[in-house]
Parts: sequence; structure tokens; C-alpha cells
Amino acid sequence: MSHPVDPAFLSLPLREAAEAGLQAARDAGATHADLRVERLRGQDVSMRDGRLQSLSDDVSVGLAVRVVHDGTWGFASSADVTVAEAVRLAQEAVDVARTSRPLNSQPVELADEPVYTDVTWVSAYDIDPFSVDPTEKVALFEQWSQRLLGHDDVDHVDISLQQALEGKFYADTSGTMTTQQRVRLQPQVTGTRVDPGGGFETMRTVAAPVGRGWEYLTDGAYDWDDELAQMPERLMEKAKASSVEPGSYDLVIDPTNLWLTIHESIGHATELDRALGYEAAYAGTSFATLDQLGSLRYGTDLMHVTGDRHTPHGLSTVGYDDEGVAAQEWDLIRDGTLVGYQLDRRMARQNATALGVRRSNGCAYADGPHRVPVQRMPNVSLQPAQGGPSTEDLIARVERGIYVVGDKSWSIDMQRYNFQFTGQRFYEIRGGRLVGQLRDVAYQATTTDFWGSMEAIGGPQTYVLGGAFNCGKAQPSQTAAVSHGCPSALFRGVTILNTVREAGR
Repeated sequence: MSHPVDPAFLSLPLREAAEAGLQAARDAGATHADLRVERLRGQDVSMRDGRLQSLSDDVSVGLAVRVVHDGTWGFASSADVTVAEAVRLAQEAVDVARTSRPLNSQPVELADEPVYTDVTWVSAYDIDPFSVDPTEKVALFEQWSQRLLGHDDVDHVDISLQQALEGKFYADTSGTMTTQQRVRLQPQVTGTRVDPGGGFETMRTVAAPVGRGWEYLTDGAYDWDDELAQMPERLMEKAKASSVEPGSYDLVIDPTNLWLTIHESIGHATELDRALGYEAAYAGTSFATLDQLGSLRYGTDLMHVTGDRHTPHGLSTVGYDDEGVAAQEWDLIRDGTLVGYQLDRRMARQNATALGVRRSNGCAYADGPHRVPVQRMPNVSLQPAQGGPSTEDLIARVERGIYVVGDKSWSIDMQRYNFQFTGQRFYEIRGGRLVGQLRDVAYQATTTDFWGSMEAIGGPQTYVLGGAFNCGKAQPSQTAAVSHGCPSALFRGVTILNTVREAGR
């Protein structure tokens, strides 16, 4: 269903501000200038045991101008979206560039991009979540809470819902002008069981955050009824499960868990600014350096990982990025070898010879009008095997192992290389069959050893789009939402830790 752009956003002086601001930048000597206007609306709902804890609804609006003057970036922003302010910000951005010029050792040059004249793009959703009365949302979550609290094995229920409506207008001195609107939401339900001795165990739904509307919770886009129905029994089984014996195990990893491993060990590692060492102070650099492009063996020949910005309902899906680059799809890893990176226009131009491409793949994004666009992650996805096995078939191949479902905590080093991950549920596999849950499990590996141990990939029927609302990067810190699709997959001989023993308890 196609939706119109929010009238509250369109009522702002978008084109008038762009015309005046960009002309002021030209008049001040800028060789490039771009202007963004953003209106971000967020609504969060939080409930505990069927009672509303908080409900917030906020709107932020702003205007930003970025310029290249004498080969140097300049940037300025304001909450005042007016024609006069656009002119002032353009002049201030040029002043910032002039002041910064003595510190700049490498002139800024941007990769070429076709011009897109006055285009509009709206993400795919059916029901705008902001059109739904909050009392309807609270009533639904009260119903879910009471349903779970009616079981003896559930002592507490926490429900949260994050929703966002993002309107963004972009124009630059080349003539590109884009208007975009994105909707996304993230619902989570967590059940807690408290044992008589004071200990507790939790179980969280594995539904992913999505670029969808309210229909995700009510119209069958996800089977909430089934997951809520099974949560009490799963929670009880987890609470009574045996603690894992550490050692080497074969793993079948469900896409509800594997997406996060992809995010940390592939998504961040193939950000070119990390690989070049530009992003270092916040979450580190990358072992996948540019000199290894085309030669680094990331994993087995089965491994095909793509970056894209147009997957339906993806959290990083857009029509155009924050530098006016159209959405694309490209290979990051093909046949197990590193073959690509995530790029913005400056990095694409600066490294064109080494990359073998001269165009940005559209990975510039700013999380608000007062932030400079930086290279941010697209939807990064492991492709399924056409005609490949089901999850049950993968499990049947394992004599002694563990089936991992749902994400939880994680840790990875400053080069995206050494890591460990936990999950929501771990099932012991014996003789190709699930025999019950285990507790206190974490899997540990290096990135290349882990992906090098992948023996089989599930078919398209196992493919699920996971993701996160809260990917952090840059200083000052910016937050972006991103999706990662993947099938179930089988890994041989992965190290399993017992988290309780590792903690010295």
C-alpha cells in the first residue's frame, strides 16, 4: 500500500530553503553543497505486568547544510527551518570549512552520481502506527500480558514497543532533490520466571524489528499468537535445563540468532572507514583491510553475503542515501572471499583504483538533522542455498551439537575478529534430534574460523530478516536501524563456553 508523505513534513518550506541555502553556498565559493530537512517522530510504549509504565511521543525537526569549500568539509545545523536560516547556515558552513582548511591534508572529492530531480520515495507499510490510538496499543499489550501471567510459570511480563516515522528532504548543488518517508517499529515481549530460591530466568520473543507498520502486530505479518502460546513452556524448560558442558560442538544456528553474528563480524568489518582506520575510537577498526580485497578468505565457498538498501521492509532500506545516491545491491563476500565494502561518495572516489569501482553504493546516513552523514551499514545478508535443506534437515546431520535460537548478549574485539555470542534458547542435539534445552551457553570463535566452519546453509524456506534499532557508530554517537537476512546454517566444531563457570560462579 502506497502512503502519502506526512503533511506536517511537507508543510515546511523545503524547496524554498533549499533554493536559498544552496545559492548562498555557491555565492560563498562552495564547490559542493547539500541541504537536509528532517522531521523525526518517535513513540515508545512500555508495560510491566499489564500496567502502563511509560508512553512517550516526541517530534524533532531540523535543517542542516554541508559544503565542500577549498577541498574541506563544512557543516552547520539548526532547529529553525526557514529560508533565512538556510542562508545563514550555508554561510556558517563555509566559515567552518575555511577555519578547518589548515588541518585538512587531503582535499575532499566526491564520486559522481546521476542527478535525481524532485523524486519521492516512501517505505512499504500498510498501517501508519501513529494513526493508531495509543489506548488500542495498550489494550492489546494488556491482553498479551494477562494471557502470559495466567500461567504458573510466568511471574512477570515486560512489553515494549518502539515506533519511528522519519521524513527526510535532501537537495544538492548538482540538482538532485529527494523527499523520503520511512516507518519502522520494534516490539518485544519478555517473560520472567522467579524460582523459590530467588533466582530467575527470562525468555524474550524473537520477532525482529521491521520496516512495517501496525499490521506487524495485528494482521498476521508475524505469528504472535504461536510465540506467546509457547513462551511459558519454553521458559519453564529453560529454567530447569542442565548447564552446558563446555567443549567443541557442532552448531545449527537459527537466523534469529545468526543475524547478530553477521552484524558484528561482517557488517561492521566491511565498513570501509573502519578498514581504512578512520573509525577507531568508537568500537574499533577492522581486520578486513583494503589490501586484502579479493584475497581474504572470510569463510567457506558457500558464503555469499550481500549489501543492499532496497530489501522490502528492511530497516536500512531507502530510496536514496543522505548524499543523494540511489539505493543499490552489491556483493560483500562471494564464494567465501571478501569482494566489496560499504561506501560513501568520498571513500568511493578516494579509493576507486583499489576498489575497482568509481561510484558510491549509497551508504551515507545521518541519524538526525544535527549530525553529519557518515558511512553507515546497509542491509547486510547471508544468502540462502537455492534448493537447500530445512532447519530440521540440518539438525538431522548433527550427532552431538546445539541448536541456537534468538539473540541475547555478545562481545567482539576492536578489530571485529575475536567474539562470543549467547542466545535466548539452546537445544541439545543428539543423534540428529533435539532432546531438550541447555543453559549457560556461549559460542566463541574468530571471524574467519567461524565462517570457515560453515558446512551447510539452509534453503530459502529458512530465511528470516532480523535486525536492530540501535546500531551505534561515530563521535558524537549516532544510532541507525539495520536489517540482516540469513537462513539457518550448520557449523562444525565450534567452541562452547559455560557462562556461569567463565564468570567464576
